[in-house]
Amino acid sequence: MSQYFVHVQNLAKRYPVKGEKEPTTIYENANFGIHKGEFVCIIGHSGCGKSTILNALAGLDEPTEGGVIMDGQEVVGPSLDRGIVFQNYSLLPWLTVFQNVYFGVRARWPGWTKEKLDDHCNKYLEMVGLGGKGKLKPSELSGGMRQRVSIARAFATEPKLLLLDEPFGALDALTRGLIQEELVKIWEETQQTVFMITHDVDEAILLADRIIVMSNGPKARVAESVVVDIPRPRKRSTIIDDPGYYKIRNYLVDFLVNRSEELSGQSPQPNEYPVTVNPVAINPPGDAEQPIVIDQAPEKLAVPAA
Repeated sequence: MSQYFVHVQNLAKRYPVKGEKEPTTIYENANFGIHKGEFVCIIGHSGCGKSTILNALAGLDEPTEGGVIMDGQEVVGPSLDRGIVFQNYSLLPWLTVFQNVYFGVRARWPGWTKEKLDDHCNKYLEMVGLGGKGKLKPSELSGGMRQRVSIARAFATEPKLLLLDEPFGALDALTRGLIQEELVKIWEETQQTVFMITHDVDEAILLADRIIVMSNGPKARVAESVVVDIPRPRKRSTIIDDPGYYKIRNYLVDFLVNRSEELSGQSPQPNEYPVTVNPVAINPPGDAEQPIVIDQAPEKLAVPAA
């Protein structure tokens, strides 16, 4: 039995190229796990396959090789057990704010009474600061408010795994910061398992328990798993005062600027897992000041036979 709630094993994605005998490999032999209740961010340059991995976790895209196990079951096709928030809101424009949330909740629990469904939807709209806005249409909302609806809709179905694909990328800095903190509050209350794509290093440090970093594509690799060793609760206004903040930030920036290119094209071996690194933990005095590498040997979990 795997130690992970979500287990990605030997995942690969290749696309055929017109006029070429060999397909283009976006990434291969991607191996990592996510613990139940953990908030994990993945970061890397455009083209390294982050969204392709998220789509495989969601069951929206079939990998070329390998598989994904969630809660002991292979991921095959979409499911209400996995909720998704995209960057472009993806709301149904002909429905009201309340109806957009209600639509998914009713599909999740068809046996609930209308009163219970209404109370449940209103609870999550209140969580994202949209109490009293339920009768509005998406066209009457700002971009930030629309994304709040998307987040409420995703959390309201109480999925086993919540997938966030750069959910704040289209928002201005002030709105993004406010919704980040709202997301943290909801996650701390619900303790759902979250996997999130971001290009923002500071956002990843604020939100995540661990940050998975990828090398440049094509032939990208899941290179390292970086522990965010900063106590919770965290706030944007105070996190920079934590002594570990800049150690983590500088480590991630160095990887993205320098080492991600160096590792490009160096595919890992099958069943090879990324090293787990804690930039806050420093080797004993007298040694070079380097982040301590935590040598993990995760249990392997084969994809069940069809």
